[in-house]
Formats: sequence, structure tokens, C-alpha cells
Amino acid sequence: MYAPERQQEILRLAQESGRVDVLSLAEEFQVTAETVRRDLKALDRAGLLRRVHGGAIPVGRLDFEPDLAERDAVAADEKDRIAQAALAELPADGNVIIDAGTTTARLAAAVPVDAALTVVTHALPVAARLADHPGIALHLVGGRVRHRTRAAVDAWALGAYAEISADVVFLATNGFSPDSGLTTPDLAEAAVKRAVVKAARRVVLLADSGKFGQRHFARFGDLTDVDLLITDTGLIPDDARSIESRGTEVVRA
Repeated sequence: MYAPERQQEILRLAQESGRVDVLSLAEEFQVTAETVRRDLKALDRAGLLRRVHGGAIPVGRLDFEPDLAERDAVAADEKDRIAQAALAELPADGNVIIDAGTTTARLAAAVPVDAALTVVTHALPVAARLADHPGIALHLVGGRVRHRTRAAVDAWALGAYAEISADVVFLATNGFSPDSGLTTPDLAEAAVKRAVVKAARRVVLLADSGKFGQRHFARFGDLTDVDLLITDTGLIPDDARSIESRGTEVVRA
């Protein structure tokens, strides 16, 4: 089978099942995993599929949400650099909100053990990384915990954030762009993100460049709501300037 024929079949399978994975495709077509990755890359560049960890999904699946382990493995080095850069935005003896997300969780893991802060979070992975820091006053916001993100949502979480005024929120997103704004697949998750933005005087968005241009089902804000975007060097200078022209500072780590 020639590459174009194989790629057409891969596209058909993705549209039928909603997702394809590299190892299954390699077995299906009796080719190497690297050959399948090249096929998926070609389809991604053509705008027909969107690559995710271990495979791909059809373009237009705005409600698709990989689980936490899958998302954490994507752009891991970039997320580590973003987290390190975000440490400079921690206020001395201040109070912060840390949103649910794989990059924000890496920020929590990077916080020095002797840091003196008040931290509020609705994300179990963030809380777990900070629970043993003696200088941190940790407040865990409750609610219904979503399995995919390990984050609390719904009325309890929204009520708690309505009572908070933080110095800064470290915000996560699944997609961002000047036109589509800030988006995530789940409406309940979006509502909490909207609440944390309102609960802080300064908004710092931590998002790797692979999320630029991505658009998901639930919109929770605009880039104009963000004071500072910390991303990686994969965001090209022209796109960074486009964001900055709307009033958001951009740091490419």
C-alpha cells in the first residue's frame, strides 16, 4: 500500500472511531511505528487530523479531552521551562491561586520547599505537590472531582472562589488564540476557570505553544483577560507580537 492510500485509510478510521493510535495502526498496516508517525504528521500538517499523545483525533472533535497522563506527557520539556519561568511571578509572602492543569502542576512541583505563600487550588495534583511545604498555607477548594483532570468543579468550587481575592492566578488552558480566546473541552471546568480569573488581581497564563490556535467546546475568557502569557519558543515571534498588540505581555521560555 502506498503512503497516500494508507493515510486515506487512517483518516477514515479516525473519523469512524474518533481516535487512532500509533501501535494499532502499525499492526493494522504491517509497518513500523515510525512510518505511522510520519503519516500522522502529514495528516496533521494537512489539517485533517490533530496529533495527540500516542495517536491522533479528527479535526473538529472539540469535545475530545485526553486523560491527565496523556496530557502530561505532551511537550514535557516545554512545560518544565514554562514552570521554571513562572517561579519569578510568585509574590513574596503573597497569596496565589493555582489552576488545574499539567503545566500548573509542574509549577507546583517546582515551588521551593522553603517558600512562604498562601496557595488556593481546586486541583488534587497541585495540592499533593505542595502539601509537604511547611511555609505554605494550603487551601484545597472542594466540589465534584472530575476524573480526567482530578479537579473540583460545580457549585462548591464556584462558591469558594467567589469569596477569594488573590494576588495572582496561574491559569491553564487547553487552547488559546486571539480570535477564539481561552477554551477547554468541559463546561463545568470552564466555569471554574472563569471564576478563578475573577478571583485574582493578576492573571498569568501558562500554556505551551502547541495549544496556540487550538479551539475547544467551552470558552472561558479572552486573551485580553490575561496579564502575562508564559509559553515556549515554539510560539513564533509574529504570533507573540499579535498577542502583545492586544495588551498581554508574552514570555517565551
